[in-house]
Amino acid sequence: MEPPAARQRPAVEPRRSGNGAAKAGGSCTREVELKTTLRELVIYIIFLTDLCILTFGMVSTDMFYLNKVMSHLFLEPSSSEDNRSGFRSIGSRADFWRFAEGPLLDGLYWDKWYNNMTLTLQNNSHIYYENLLLGVAQIRQLKVRNNTCSIYPYFHTFLEDCYSEYRYGAEDRSDFGLSNESEWKYSSASSLSPWYWGSMGLYSSGGYMFTLPKSKQESMEKLVFLRENSWLTRGTRVVFIDFSTYNANINLFCIIRLVVEFPATGGALTSSHIYSVKLLRYITYYDYFLASCEITFCLFIITFIIQEAIKMVKLKKEYFRSAWNWLDLLLLVVSILAIAFNIYRTVEVSLLMEELLSDAHVYPDFYFLAFWQVLYNNMIAVNIFFAWIKIFKYVSFNKTMMQLSSTLSRCAKDIIGFAIMFFIIFFAYAQLGYLVFGSQVEEFSTFQNCIFTQFRIVLGDFNFETVEAANRILGPIYFITFVFFVFFVLLNMFLAIINDTYSEVKADFEVIPSQEVQIRDLFTQSCSKALVKLKLKKPEMDTNPADESLESKEFLATKRKDISKLSTGDGANEKRKDVIRGKVIPSHPEERAGACLLSPLLSLSFLLVFLPIYLRCHAPASRVFTFRSSSVPCQALG
Repeated sequence: MEPPAARQRPAVEPRRSGNGAAKAGGSCTREVELKTTLRELVIYIIFLTDLCILTFGMVSTDMFYLNKVMSHLFLEPSSSEDNRSGFRSIGSRADFWRFAEGPLLDGLYWDKWYNNMTLTLQNNSHIYYENLLLGVAQIRQLKVRNNTCSIYPYFHTFLEDCYSEYRYGAEDRSDFGLSNESEWKYSSASSLSPWYWGSMGLYSSGGYMFTLPKSKQESMEKLVFLRENSWLTRGTRVVFIDFSTYNANINLFCIIRLVVEFPATGGALTSSHIYSVKLLRYITYYDYFLASCEITFCLFIITFIIQEAIKMVKLKKEYFRSAWNWLDLLLLVVSILAIAFNIYRTVEVSLLMEELLSDAHVYPDFYFLAFWQVLYNNMIAVNIFFAWIKIFKYVSFNKTMMQLSSTLSRCAKDIIGFAIMFFIIFFAYAQLGYLVFGSQVEEFSTFQNCIFTQFRIVLGDFNFETVEAANRILGPIYFITFVFFVFFVLLNMFLAIINDTYSEVKADFEVIPSQEVQIRDLFTQSCSKALVKLKLKKPEMDTNPADESLESKEFLATKRKDISKLSTGDGANEKRKDVIRGKVIPSHPEERAGACLLSPLLSLSFLLVFLPIYLRCHAPASRVFTFRSSSVPCQALG
């Protein structure tokens, strides 16, 4: 957005002494504006291309297939086995021990080939014969203390023990059981280890833990010993099973965490997290190419920071009145965070990798590294999302894009007012559904689930039978009234607001001359100039400068006439403001100050593109091509 003073004065003050100078000055100003826009667009496309290469270089389809095979092995029991022994079928503490002594050990220890031939793997397990089990697996539990909840006095004679749901203040850290081994003693974790957000609570990173031996037989004996001595108690609220693998074929680490929660209501809830990440980087030539893209990305970010700083100093408070400037700041902040996470992750991996793999009989905690890797991937994903959205800033010369942005900006106040009314009704229905159906229907079991379920109703994905079974009277009333008021009334009001505003904006843009033809002519002129400088084309003289000047004069006169028409009648101020915003790029020189910093990058890209063409200058004369292009008004002045 330009300052008010910049919008009130033309970028180039024409002389009053003659019409020729004024016409030439307007034409040159228009050409400078278009060139500035195209320069910034080309540079930003280079930046976006670098970011896309960097982003898609971090992921591969191998990650999905590795997660799939690991999930099939540990979460889904084979058809020949008892379905009750599968991980997802765990519903009690007895089911947990059945899974740990059966499918878990079978998946962790692969000591025989498919024909029962014993494998000589130097006391190392290779899951699916390709994934090396790093160290050993670890099993950890968290408990709560007894008498951490209140019992009504009438039941004191019937109940002596009371174990509440998990919370950090009620966590049990005292020794129990045999008290002579580490699995019976509480162990604190590192302060940097991330906590786990489960279905029933937020769990700390400490607990009672033990590791499985390298041998399958010894692991079975240890699990049986712990089961017989009641390692899991009534106070146990969650059990974690952690282990990691490495596949050298595709250079991927697979960090697996299986979680079994034992809520205070009884029973068990299962969840799993399988992360395939690339922790070891810069191995192949493609990895070094990605490293160069990372360096280029950092250089772009530094350049953009300097550019935005200059604009802030020049425009001051006016800078923060543009939504595009806020998007630029958000993109820079997310990029800086992504760079910081990448540096921290790389340093931590280099420092901890050798330490984690030093002892093969100890559990290597790669979950901490995988957590930061996933966090970095999420930052990059958000970054590239906003980077693609920013393209709309540079395609404003297209009339369709201008109509879209003008429609959204003009109806913003109406949409905000409608959103308030919509969410009042929406949250009222969400509370009604939670209170009426929350105890019987899973989709309404929490207030958050109610919100998601109602959005699914709007999209047509809904199970009416469960609601009707929960309450035969209020169920149908809730469903019918919600569909009527939200789907048929409110959503159609929203579409009417957008449609009405778009019709007004489209009518206003009918009288504004399109600048797409000028952009096309500028491309032609730029290519012609480049070919002339490379001596691939002979310069052409302008034969009708008067005609070009006359066309420039008619264009400027038509544009001033159309803007003056929009300045009369009701809502003239708003329409004129939209016309001013519809310019390709602000003509004030302060808005173009930061763009000059990017000229070296554009020159380098231009040289790389046209260097092969220049090398063909020594070809025979018959190989030299000539192109025809329109003359430039500024050349006529010379």
